[in-house]
Amino acid sequence: MNTDMILKMHSTASRDTELLAKKIGNRLKGGEVIELLSDLGGGKTTFVRGLVEGSGSHDHVASPTYTISRNYSAPKFNIHHFDFYRLQEAGLIGPELEEVLNDSSGVVVVEWAEVVRHVLPEERVAIKISLLENEERDITIKYPESMKYLFEDLEASR
Repeated sequence: MNTDMILKMHSTASRDTELLAKKIGNRLKGGEVIELLSDLGGGKTTFVRGLVEGSGSHDHVASPTYTISRNYSAPKFNIHHFDFYRLQEAGLIGPELEEVLNDSSGVVVVEWAEVVRHVLPEERVAIKISLLENEERDITIKYPESMKYLFEDLEASR
């Protein structure tokens, strides 16, 4: 990610995080890869819930921590959500991830990507959610200029 742009946001409640993700989800075209970075309980599933809703999907969103992957159907594309928290290596799920990464029509969201970072494209969005006090979160979004359409008029708060 050579020409990365950075957007910093502040969320005062889980609903704020979900609304931000919903705005981004509404702008997805298909082909985007999003890496979510956060500690346990940081709001990654909340973010994905908003992203899926914003994409037009009516699917129920749940954390894939124990199933490793979940798929959500949106009108224009599928969202493939991976969570590698419990894995030391990609193992059998690695080929599934590579397959969806090669399908430029879907959107891929990856949590705990350390074990698969080597197969992720350089051109991806990295969203870091830092849990503060009282449900507040700092959200730092790092993205290539080619994906600025996802964030163009989102206002940064300090």
